[in-house]
Amino acid sequence: RGGSAAEIAGMVVLQCIYGLVCLLGLLGNALVIFVILRYAKMKTATNIYLLNLAIADELFMLSVPFVATAAALRRWPFGRALCRTVLGVDGLNMFSSVFCLTVLSLDRYIAVVHPLRAASYRRPRVAKLVNGGVWLLALLVASPIPVFAGTAVTRDGRAVACDLLWPSPAWAAAFVVYSSALGFVLPVVAMALCYLLLAGKMRVVAQGVGWQQRRRSEGKLTRLVVTVVAMFVVCWLPFYVVQLLELLLPGRLDASAHNASLLLSYSNSCANPILYGLLSENFRNSFHGVLRRCRDAGLCCCRAAEGDGGDSEDEEEPLDYCAAPRGDAKGCVCPPLPCQQDPLRPQPCCAPGALLPKTTPF
Repeated sequence: RGGSAAEIAGMVVLQCIYGLVCLLGLLGNALVIFVILRYAKMKTATNIYLLNLAIADELFMLSVPFVATAAALRRWPFGRALCRTVLGVDGLNMFSSVFCLTVLSLDRYIAVVHPLRAASYRRPRVAKLVNGGVWLLALLVASPIPVFAGTAVTRDGRAVACDLLWPSPAWAAAFVVYSSALGFVLPVVAMALCYLLLAGKMRVVAQGVGWQQRRRSEGKLTRLVVTVVAMFVVCWLPFYVVQLLELLLPGRLDASAHNASLLLSYSNSCANPILYGLLSENFRNSFHGVLRRCRDAGLCCCRAAEGDGGDSEDEEEPLDYCAAPRGDAKGCVCPPLPCQQDPLRPQPCCAPGALLPKTTPF
């Protein structure tokens, strides 16, 4: 299809960026999924939530080739069935990602502010159940998308487009408000509230005995989650703004605004693994170990070995708490550090049979 030299150059650049985002997103999230599943030390409750986010991002990246092709051709060439599938998967992973981040934020608040109360349920098994609930909720919220997705001829009659075909403009407006509220506004408000309350609590107890050491340990993980949440807001805010503007100003927005906001939302999924590597020492060491083994073996399928950043696959799945030994029971021995107690409720660190939070660096 003809076009000016500037339009063709812009499309080539757009396709290159789409390709780079897709490649980084697929490889990066696959690496995150591998190290969490492969190494026993990575199977903490928080990492299980990050695993869920990585799975959602990986699936989200599978839509990129279809979207990029449609943008290049300026039409949808894949038929109605694939249109429904791509939009349905896109919507499911869009909602599951933000729900994962909301759960992560709640997990951080509980872990830092109520460590003893959270010890009984901040476990990988519980995290897996919560992840299942996240997918069920996302499936319910996104259910209108595959129902109303379909192909239709564009207004100028020159191409076929893949879109949501609503019975009336009122339905389209209602869905924009619905998706913006449940997919962005309400979760972001909930996450912001979690971190505001968390920051307030940390200021109150920052001078408590032993709290400084605990604050440094928990702060690294909290800083990572906050950065991931902030990146989500930066990448997805333009998308929802464009959706609202298209609702308020139909036909007045340039197609480049839609393409740019869509590309930015996809780029969020390839940014997360990079953030993990930059801000988490455990992830960074695990990534280095896997990549070093791949380089040494000249293969993409690697086997962990001693010193590659992972633990034995046969080791028992670690928990996000430390159980003080009682009688002959085997368990991790709590270090005699005051940072292990709830800073708001003075009590002995290693009371017999107590469940105590683990502060392993993330």
